[in-house]
Amino acid sequence: MTTSSIPTSTVQSNAETRLYIDGELRESPTGRTAENINPATEELLGVVTDGGAEDMESAIAAARRAFDTTDWSTNHEFRRHCLLQLHEALQEEKEDIRAELVAEVGAPLSSTYIAHLDWPIADSIRWPAHYISEFPWERALPDGALLGAPYRRKVVKEALGVVGAITPWNFPFEIISNKVAQILATGNTMVLKPAIETPWSGLRWGRIVAEKTDIPAGVFNVVPTSDNGVAQLLATDPRVDMVSFTGSTAVGTLLQRLSADTMKRTLLELGGKSAYMVLDDADMDAALPGCIGALIHSGQGCGLTTRMLVPRQAYDQAVEVATAMFAAIPVGDPTDPTTFCGPLVSAKQRDRVLNYIEIGKQQGGRVTVGGGKPQQLDRGYFVAPTVFADVDASHRLFQEEIFGPVITVTPYDGGDEALIELANNSSYGLSGAVMGSPDRAMSVARRIRTGTMNLNGAMFYGADAPFGGYKMSGVGRQNGHEGFEQHLHTKTIGYTTA
Repeated sequence: MTTSSIPTSTVQSNAETRLYIDGELRESPTGRTAENINPATEELLGVVTDGGAEDMESAIAAARRAFDTTDWSTNHEFRRHCLLQLHEALQEEKEDIRAELVAEVGAPLSSTYIAHLDWPIADSIRWPAHYISEFPWERALPDGALLGAPYRRKVVKEALGVVGAITPWNFPFEIISNKVAQILATGNTMVLKPAIETPWSGLRWGRIVAEKTDIPAGVFNVVPTSDNGVAQLLATDPRVDMVSFTGSTAVGTLLQRLSADTMKRTLLELGGKSAYMVLDDADMDAALPGCIGALIHSGQGCGLTTRMLVPRQAYDQAVEVATAMFAAIPVGDPTDPTTFCGPLVSAKQRDRVLNYIEIGKQQGGRVTVGGGKPQQLDRGYFVAPTVFADVDASHRLFQEEIFGPVITVTPYDGGDEALIELANNSSYGLSGAVMGSPDRAMSVARRIRTGTMNLNGAMFYGADAPFGGYKMSGVGRQNGHEGFEQHLHTKTIGYTTA
C-alpha cells in the first residue's frame, strides 16, 4: 500500500452539490444551502444544496411511484446488473471518494485504506448483487388437505416497498454503501438522507447513479437536510414502509416512536460502549497494545472498544501500556499519511468530548495522558488521545458513549465470571473483543450480550456478516443473509395446481 498526502484542491472541483430526485440532479427550490467545513482546518470547503420539505416530499413520491409502477422489485437479473454497474462506477471514482473523506470527514488518509473506504468499496455492493441469485426467494412447505382436497403451499419473499435511509457523519461511505446495497438488492426503492456535516460523501452517489447506471428514475433519491423536521418525514409519511437508521441511540428511539403510527419496520444501528476484554491467561505483551483500536478515526466509531477490562494483576501494566501507546500516536493533519488520529468532525463534537473528559475527572478518573486539546495544534477540532485510569462501572465514562479519542481502563477480580458481569454492565450491546486462550475467549464471547465480537485479533467484518446490536444498541441486522431478511416481507400462499 502506497499513500501520499491529498491536497484539498483535488476535491473541490469534483464534489457533487445537488440533490438527486426522480432521476434528476437539481437544486432545491428553497434556495437553501449548507456549508461544508474542513474539520482539520476550520476552513470552508464549499456549499451544497440543503433540502427542504418540498424536496423530501418529491423524493418520497418518486420512490413510491418507482416501486408501485415498475418491475424493479421483481426483476432480479436487472437489479443485479444495475448494482454491478454501481460497483464498477465506485471503483472508477475511488480516489475522488478517498479525497472527499479526508477533506470533509477528517478521516486520516491511512484509515481510508481500511474501514473508511477500501474494505467496504471492495464488496459492499458486489456481495449483495451476487447474493440476489443465491437468496432463497421461495421455499415449499409440505402439501396439505385440511378440508379434504389436496393443495400445495409455499413461502415467498417480497420487497417491503420504500425505505428511508438516514446515515451519520462518522463513516459515511461505509454506512451509505451497506444501506444502499441491501435496500436495492432486495427490490426496494429508497430515499437517502445523508448527514449534512459530510454532504459530499452522500451527494456523489446521486451523480454516479444518474450517469453510470441503469437504475430507473425514482428508485434511488438523495436529500441531505439540516432540518430535523424534514428528515423526520421519512418516519411519519405513510408512503414510506421502513426506516433504516445509523446514529445515536437518542435519535433512534425518537425515530422508532415516530414510525409507530404507521407501523413501519425499523432497522436501528445505534450507539455502543464496547469492551476490550483481556483474560488472565492472555499474552499481555501482545494483548494490551490492542487498546489502540479505540483511536480509529479519533474514536468516532460506534463499535470501537473504548472500555479496557483487565485482570487486577495486570492493571498497572495495562495503564502503562495504554498511556505509552496513546502518547505516541501522531495527531494532526489527516492528509498526512503518517497521521493516525485526526480531528473530530465539528466544534460541537469536540466540545462534547472535552466536556466528558471534565466529567471523568470530576468523578474520580485519573488522566494518564491527553485530557484536552493538543497544544501544538491551534486550528481544527482536535482532542488529544486520552487515557483514563481508576474508572469503575458507576462512572459516566464507563457507561456512556463519548465518541472521541478516550479510553478507560478498569481492573476486575474474580476471573471470567467477574469479567463477563463487568462487560455486560452496560445499556449498550454492539460489539467487543476478547484476548486470551481460544477456548476461554470463545466461552466468554458467547456470554457477552453484544451483536458482534472479535477474538484474538480476528474480525467479523464483511458485507456477508450481519451487523447490529443488543439492548440500546439497536434493532435488526444489516448485511449478510439476515440483512436481506430485514428488508423483505414474508408471504405464505396455499394453492392448487388444477
